[in-house]
Amino acid sequence: MRCTFGFYYPTICCSLVCHCCRRLNNIDNFGHFKLWHAGGSILVAVSFSSVFGGCLPCKIYGVSSSLLQTIGYSIFASIFNMGWAATQVSHMSMVNCITLNPTSRVALASCRNAFTMVANLSLYAVALVVFSIYGAKASANIKIQYRWIAYFSIFLGFCFVGIFLIGTKEPELKIQIKLERPTKIAWSHWFRKILYYQVAVVYVLIRLVTNVSQALLAFYVIDDLQMSPSSKAVVPGIIYICSFITSVILQEMRWSGWRLKIFFTAGAIVWIFCGVGIFILPSNMHNLMYILSVAIGIANALMMVTGISLQSILVGQDLNGCAFVYGSLGFLEKLSCGIALYVLESYQDPDRSAGPLSMRRGFSVNRYGLGLVPASCALLSAFVTYSMDLPRGRSRPLIEPLLV
Repeated sequence: MRCTFGFYYPTICCSLVCHCCRRLNNIDNFGHFKLWHAGGSILVAVSFSSVFGGCLPCKIYGVSSSLLQTIGYSIFASIFNMGWAATQVSHMSMVNCITLNPTSRVALASCRNAFTMVANLSLYAVALVVFSIYGAKASANIKIQYRWIAYFSIFLGFCFVGIFLIGTKEPELKIQIKLERPTKIAWSHWFRKILYYQVAVVYVLIRLVTNVSQALLAFYVIDDLQMSPSSKAVVPGIIYICSFITSVILQEMRWSGWRLKIFFTAGAIVWIFCGVGIFILPSNMHNLMYILSVAIGIANALMMVTGISLQSILVGQDLNGCAFVYGSLGFLEKLSCGIALYVLESYQDPDRSAGPLSMRRGFSVNRYGLGLVPASCALLSAFVTYSMDLPRGRSRPLIEPLLV
């Protein structure tokens, strides 16, 4: 569990640096989205391969110590998150600069979420191929397996990044907006909007729901429900498939402010029921977890797509500052997730051979963390979303349907 959460610790520090740099609206004012996306992808590939390639400072100095390992992995994890922030913010900002049609923006956000699920499922396919070709039982050989999984994933990711950079044009809408409104948007402009704080709270809560549940899911199904080891892959796979199907369906709908509220609230309500079910589910009825996985996948898609679309409503036509919005909200969610996962980990026993420390104390942090934390965040986010004063325009159809 420490491996799962450890990547979030350097995230807090490095995100503070890279997102404070974006306070100067670097992505908004300098260069093109594709250049930032390409540069961030290179940093991600180099740092991610270095993390799985072993402790570089240990190899340089010829000494293996916990201090050098901490320094080495923290440096590359920080580089990874800086690159990921540049890639993510530039890619999400392109959605608003492609079109001003609210329905089209939601469709693009749902399409983005759908392909995120495809990427997650592709990782399972890569792992299956590696495990079938390279059988291993010893600890050293298992490390080699995961190293090859990382290398193959990086290679596939670079292939699709190349397709994206070659096949996608830089949005012309932002250039037009800059010509019409040459004045730069200061970061203080967003802090004067109540909607900014509301959207920030909702986005942080959504990320807490998805990240906390994703981090604790494998431990819950194995330690608490006593399910088979294969369930660590089957249960998340069901969630990804259902999220993909839901995202595809959301692409073809007409959207307005009140519809975003309704669908977001629906997803939050589904997650609340799922959280309660996870909290009270006994181990002798663990097969019901597969049904809950279907509901979780649907809820995740509903909340994520509509939550990101709320950011598009916040941006509106202020395209000269959209990168700052996504960058600042990204910093807040990384900080919040890092703190939440750190607190949850503090209740875990490093020596898992004797059973989880939390269970020996009379409660399961996996059950509380996976059941109550996401459900509480979903409930609070629904109330905040309901309080938003969104534009009351009529829903507009897509200029061109994505599914033909």
